[in-house]
Amino acid sequence: MPLGDTIAAAATPAGESALAIVRASGPLVPALAIAVLGRKNNDLPPARQATFGDYHAISGEVLDQIVLTYYAAPASATGEDLLEISCHGNPLIVRQILHDLMARGCRPAQPGEFTRTAFVNGKLDLSQAEAVAELIRAKSEGARRAAQRQLDGALSRRVQEFSSTLLQIQADIEAYIDFPEEDLPTENPAGPREKIKVLAAEVEKLLATARYGALLRDGASAVIAGPPNAGKSSLLNALLGRPRAIVSPEPGTTRDFLQEPFMAGPYAIQITDTAGLRSESLDPIENEGVSRSLEKIATADFLLLVIDSTQESPSFPPSVLKVINSKNTLVLENKTDLSGSIPLNSFLSDCKHIRLSIKTGEGLENLRNLLVVSLESAYAIPNDEIILISTRHVGALNRTHDALLAAHQKLIHHAPVELLASDLNQALESLGEIIGLDSPESAASYDHNAMLDRLFAAFCIGK
Repeated sequence: MPLGDTIAAAATPAGESALAIVRASGPLVPALAIAVLGRKNNDLPPARQATFGDYHAISGEVLDQIVLTYYAAPASATGEDLLEISCHGNPLIVRQILHDLMARGCRPAQPGEFTRTAFVNGKLDLSQAEAVAELIRAKSEGARRAAQRQLDGALSRRVQEFSSTLLQIQADIEAYIDFPEEDLPTENPAGPREKIKVLAAEVEKLLATARYGALLRDGASAVIAGPPNAGKSSLLNALLGRPRAIVSPEPGTTRDFLQEPFMAGPYAIQITDTAGLRSESLDPIENEGVSRSLEKIATADFLLLVIDSTQESPSFPPSVLKVINSKNTLVLENKTDLSGSIPLNSFLSDCKHIRLSIKTGEGLENLRNLLVVSLESAYAIPNDEIILISTRHVGALNRTHDALLAAHQKLIHHAPVELLASDLNQALESLGEIIGLDSPESAASYDHNAMLDRLFAAFCIGK
C-alpha cells in the first residue's frame, strides 16, 4: 500500500439500488471536491456538510446529480482528507464516476484499505479495525453486539489494562537487573508471583469467552438425525420454509447430508439433515451416507432426534448414544397426526421430548421456542462482557497466558530474574499484537506487515 496515494472505491455493494456511495481518500481529495462539482478558484465545499450538485467529469460531461460530503484531515474516518459521493445506484453511473476519479489521479483501493489507512493514522487500533469486518459479517444480533463492543474499544481497554499491570510487574523485576548494587528494597518474589498469578487468571477468564465467539461467528451446529423415514428431511423443509430436501415415502432417500443456515430467534444455526440411521443396508451408497451422518453427529452442538411415534422406540449405534445428553438433544416424536401415535417418554427419558406433526405443523412453534431456550441455556452468552470473536486474538492471548505461566514457574523455582524478564517480554509482545503495537523485539518473531496484508485482504473493497 503506497503511502501518499489517493484511493477510490465503491462503498456499497454492486447491483441496482436507490443510491450508491463512492469514497476517495488521500491528498488529491480537496482538488477533487472542487473539480467534480464544477467549481473554480479553490471554492472548496464546507467540511462535514452535505453539498448537492452535478458531477462534472474530466471530459466536461455531467454524469449524475450527487450529494458530496468532504471531510478534512484529520477529522475523518481514515485520518486523511476524505470524500464521499452519493449518487444514483445504477452500476453504470458508479463505474463512470470511478473511471473519472482514476483519470484524475486516483487508484483503485485494495480490500480493507480505507480501514487500514485509519489504523495507520491512529483512528483505530488493530482490534477495532478487525471489528469493522466482524460487524459487516455479523449473522445474528449477538454477533453484532459483540462486534460493536469491540469497535467501541472494550477489548482494547482490557488489553491495555493487562499491559499496564504487566509493565508494572516488569518494572519491579527489572529494577533488580539494572541496578543490582543500588539501595533497593529487599526482593520479595511472593509479590510479583501473586501479581502474575492474578493476571494469568484474568487472561484465562477472557480466553474462556472464545467459545461464545465461535458460536456468534459461525453459528451453532444442529444435526437432524434419526431412523429412516421418520421425517428428518420434512423437518428441514419445515424449519427453512422451503423445499430444500427431497421428501419421499421410500426409506433411505437422503444419501448425503444437506446443510443450511437457519435463525432461531437471535441465534444463527447451521442445520444439517443427515441420512437415516440403521445398522446395515445392502446399498453401499446409503452405508456411506450413514457413516457421514455419524461424523456430523459427533461434532454437533445440538441434536434434533426425529423418531416415528407410531413405531417402537428405535435403537441407535453406540457412537450416537455416547454424544446424546439432556443438554444437547431434543427428541422429536413425529407423526402425531396418525392413528397409532403414542407418547414415547421412556425413550431417552433424560432428554426433552416434543410431540409434533411436521405434516400439519403442530408443535413446530414449540420446537423453535425450545431451540432458542436450549441455546440460551447451553451458552448463556453474557451481554455485558467482552467476547473474543477473532481467532487471531485467541492465539495471541494463549501465547500471553503461556508466557505468564512460564514466568510464574520460574519465580516458584527461584530462576534467575533475567530468564523471568524474557517471559514477561513475550507476554507483553503478544498483548501488543492484538491492538497492533509493533516493537523491534516482536518484529523478530513475526512479519508485522505480512500479518496486516492477510488481515485486511479479507475486508470488502471500499471499506
